Amino acid sequence: MNLDNKIALVTGGTQGIGRAICLKLASLGATVIVNGVHNEQKAQEVSLECGSGSYYMADISDFEATKKMINDVVKQYDKIDILVCNAGLTKDNLALRMKEEDFDKVIDVNLKGTWNCMKHACKPMIKNRQGKIVTIASVVGVMGNAGQTNYAASKGGIIAMTKSFARELAGANVNVNAVAPGFVQTNMTDVLDDKIKEQIQTQIPLKRMAKPEEIADVVAFLCCDEAKYMTGQTLCVDGGMIM
Repeated sequence: MNLDNKIALVTGGTQGIGRAICLKLASLGATVIVNGVHNEQKAQEVSLECGSGSYYMADISDFEATKKMINDVVKQYDKIDILVCNAGLTKDNLALRMKEEDFDKVIDVNLKGTWNCMKHACKPMIKNRQGKIVTIASVVGVMGNAGQTNYAASKGGIIAMTKSFARELAGANVNVNAVAPGFVQTNMTDVLDDKIKEQIQTQIPLKRMAKPEEIADVVAFLCCDEAKYMTGQTLCVDGGMIM
């Protein structure tokens, strides 16, 4: 797999899966722009790890801020070849206890934020008659999960939206696919009690959580020419959990 001379923007690239994706794409030759929103130091650190890339602080839930980010990237590099929509958050609670603002925030960042990025990035991709868009969904968006009605709705929406964009952009040679991770070893799962982790792993045929790099490998494949005949697909990288 080779991404030489490709310009890639990765949202939520400062830690966890996002950081792993940035490093993987950079290792294949891409120039990576690391998007972050709160921690500029981390964004800068990851961009330095990537070597030839840069970083851009922007809140993807903000329509105009996202538009400016995409336009600035295209202005600086003359194009955008790859967009990975990874940024997201959780605000878990049972539906009966969930606050309206917690529902709205997750939808705004995870779902609308992904739409903002895809909408603004697809225009230069259509102009160049080529591009790769990869969204990061979740197996929760396929099967649902108690305590995550907001998160499941956002990720299920991303899967449906990915298919719709794939249909709209296929004629311009732009591939749009989703990756749906299962449980991954990140800061989000590190805080879980050991007993809960053991219980989770009993539900996974491979008996372990994924490493962020294992998600990044699949994302990288979808960004390369090896996957040029794939579009509108959702690849579940979950150790067999929901098969």
